[in-house]
Amino acid sequence: MWLGRLELHDLRNLRDVALEMEPGLNVFVGRNAQGKTSLLEAVALLARGRSFRTEDTRALIRHGAPALWARGRAREEERSNELEIELFAGTRRLRVDGREVPARSYHGRLEAVVYSTDRLRVVRGPMRERRAFLDRGAAALWPSYRQALRDYERVVLQRNAALVAGTPDLAAWDEQFLGLAAGLRQRRAVYVERVRGALARESFAPAGERFDVRLGEDGEPAGESAHRERLRREMDARYRDERRARRSLVGPHRDAVTLTVNGQEAGEFASSGQARSLLLALALAALTVYREERGTSAVALLDDLDSELDEERATALCREVARRGQALVTTAHPGWARRLGPLARLFAVEEGQVRAD
Repeated sequence: MWLGRLELHDLRNLRDVALEMEPGLNVFVGRNAQGKTSLLEAVALLARGRSFRTEDTRALIRHGAPALWARGRAREEERSNELEIELFAGTRRLRVDGREVPARSYHGRLEAVVYSTDRLRVVRGPMRERRAFLDRGAAALWPSYRQALRDYERVVLQRNAALVAGTPDLAAWDEQFLGLAAGLRQRRAVYVERVRGALARESFAPAGERFDVRLGEDGEPAGESAHRERLRREMDARYRDERRARRSLVGPHRDAVTLTVNGQEAGEFASSGQARSLLLALALAALTVYREERGTSAVALLDDLDSELDEERATALCREVARRGQALVTTAHPGWARRLGPLARLFAVEEGQVRAD
């Protein structure tokens, strides 16, 4: 899976961009604040329909412009699709091959995995960021996961409304909640185990660190029925608390996700360098799991990679990721980029303009 032609209008400081990328390594070179990260953001926007940097779509539109527009040609073996997204006045339009489609028909045609310091909130931020990281990866792996997550979130809202109103149909919502919550938690746990396995096999560990991710504090039961029974016990234990709070206090939307470095909780104990290394290791693990499951490679978006790694390790990592599929890498160091030689196609980024170097 890779992205060929990319066209952008009025995305942050990128006024008018058109470029052709290669299936392997594409390196964007420029000083800070020239638009390099915004290019990666644009690719993620085409893949996901949303930014990895902000939930405020207005921040994506170039100052003074009424809307932003992005289009790209996604390719996979013999298949290709023209993907298009338009954002304006709080409205999002998604198109495939020129035809407007709902999000459920748009997703899955291009997948991107991101490493960027903008994503450090996955390590340092609130628990919902870690749950969202897992949910995005699992939804990319299994399209039905996204629907299961939507169904669960809908029932949580309805159950919360029953808790607020104190209606007699709460028991019925409890049963729907249990079924959907158990299924979602079980599938999320499966994805976590896949990522854990990839982390254990992944050779990337700059200082020999051990990276890990866990769902829950004491490990999770494997089967859906076991998850259901555990959830029922959790709901019974929080019965009075939920009625006082008038909202659902247990379930996948409240589950703990723990990231560790050398056995210690990363958000509290990891150094700045370790947190970045963990984030990169998670991105590489997500790429590995996706390739193993789907038989094709997601696009790797690696922002400012060589600022965290020494030149030799950054080069080796670029070679390995590009060997597996398409990689888009940004750097502020033109010397390092040129030393990549024929491995990479280079692009110069300056003041929102992009040209093949």
